[in-house]
Amino acid sequence: MKKILLGCIADDFTGATDLANNLVRAGMRVVQAMGVPAQPLDADANAVVVALKSRTLPVDEAIAQSLAALRWLQAQGAQQIYFKYCSTFDSTAQGNIGPVAEALMDALGTDFSIATPAFPDNQRTVFKGHLFVGDVLLNESGMQNHPLTPMTDANLVRVLQGQCRRQVGLIDYKVVAQGEAAIRTRIDQLRAQGVGLAIVDAISNDDLLRLGCALGGMPLVTGGSGVAIGLPANFGIAPSNAASALPAATGLQAVVSGSCSLATNRQVLAFIQAGRPAFDVDALQIAAGVDVTTQALTWAAPLLRQGPVLIYSTADSNAVKAVQAQLGVEEAGAMVERTLAAIARGLVALGVRQLVVAGGETSGACVQALNITQMKIGPQIDPGVPWCHAQADAAPGAGLHLTLKSGNFGADDFFGKAFALLA
Repeated sequence: MKKILLGCIADDFTGATDLANNLVRAGMRVVQAMGVPAQPLDADANAVVVALKSRTLPVDEAIAQSLAALRWLQAQGAQQIYFKYCSTFDSTAQGNIGPVAEALMDALGTDFSIATPAFPDNQRTVFKGHLFVGDVLLNESGMQNHPLTPMTDANLVRVLQGQCRRQVGLIDYKVVAQGEAAIRTRIDQLRAQGVGLAIVDAISNDDLLRLGCALGGMPLVTGGSGVAIGLPANFGIAPSNAASALPAATGLQAVVSGSCSLATNRQVLAFIQAGRPAFDVDALQIAAGVDVTTQALTWAAPLLRQGPVLIYSTADSNAVKAVQAQLGVEEAGAMVERTLAAIARGLVALGVRQLVVAGGETSGACVQALNITQMKIGPQIDPGVPWCHAQADAAPGAGLHLTLKSGNFGADDFFGKAFALLA
C-alpha cells in the first residue's frame, strides 16, 4: 500500500462511513478499516478511516483504542490525522470527545487543534459556539432523549471544556467569513492565550471550505464529517467520479434497523406505509428467552424474493425508557445489538447482498458479526451516507454492498432510495 495522505479515526462505524463519504465526494480514494488493522491494508487509497466502536466505551478504553489507531496510521505514513465524532457531538459529561482529542494531541506533540461538528448538508450548524440541528438548538432536537448520550446543552465550548484539561476557545463566524488568513491569525491569538482547543463556527459549506484551507499542515483536526470537504484540496486532490466506483450490485435486499432516532423512526414508518414487509424485534421477548433471531429469519426467508424486507427494533423514546427500566440501559442495548447482528449474518446467509444497517451501535455489531475488516467507499445515497462494498466470509465471491446509516441521517424515504441507487 502507498503511503496515505490523511489518516482518520472515527468513534463509531456509521460516523466512519459518513466521513469517508465526504472525502470520496471531494475526490479521495478511501478505504474504511473496521478496527485497527493488524497489518498494512492491501489497497490503493489516499485516505484510510479506522472505524472504532469507542463512542460509549469507558474513557480509558476509548483513549487506548484511539492511540492504537493513531500508531497504525502513522506507520502508514499519514501526513495529517483526523479524529471524527458525531455531528450532534454525542458524548457524556466525562467524554469521550475531549479526552480522546487531548490524548491524540499529546501523542502528536501538538498544542492546538480545532473542533466542530458542523455539517450544513445535514442541517448541523454551529453559530456563536452553539450547535443547531435544523432550526433548533441541539438540546431541543430530540438528542436530549438519546438513550446513551443525552445532549442537554447546545453550548459546545461549555460542553467540551467540561471534558478537557486544556482551555477551550472559539473561532466565531465573523472570523471564519473572512477566510484563511483571518482564521490562521485567530488560531495564533488563541494559542498565545493558552487555548488548546477551539470550537469553530460554520453555518454553510463555504465556511467549511474556508476553514479547510486554514487547516493545511495542522497535525490533528477534530470534527464531524463536514470539515472533510475542505481537506482534500490541501493535498492537490479534486473531485472525481472515479473515486466512488463500486462493483455492480447483485443479490437480495434487506434493512436492519436498531436506531431509535427521530429520523430513523420516520424512515421505518415510511417503509411500512409503503406496504413493504417489516418485522418488529421486541427486546422484552429476547430477555424472556424467545429465539427472536430464528423467528425473524424464518419470517424473512419467503419474502426476500419479492423485494426488500425490514427487521427493526426502532422505537420512540418512551418505549426505549420502559425497556431500559426493566432490563437496565447497557443490557437492553447490548442484547438488542447481539440479536440484530445475528439476524444480519443470517440474512446474508439467505442471499442478501444489498444490506442497509441503521444506527451506529447496530452497525458496529453487524459489521463485526459479518467479519468485515475493510470496505471501499462508494456513491452517496443521502448526505453523510454512502454505499460501500466489502468482502465477507458470509458472502463469498462478489462480496456485499453495505450501507451503515447514522440514526440521525437520511430522508424519510431513505431505505427505498438506497436500493434504487444500486439498480
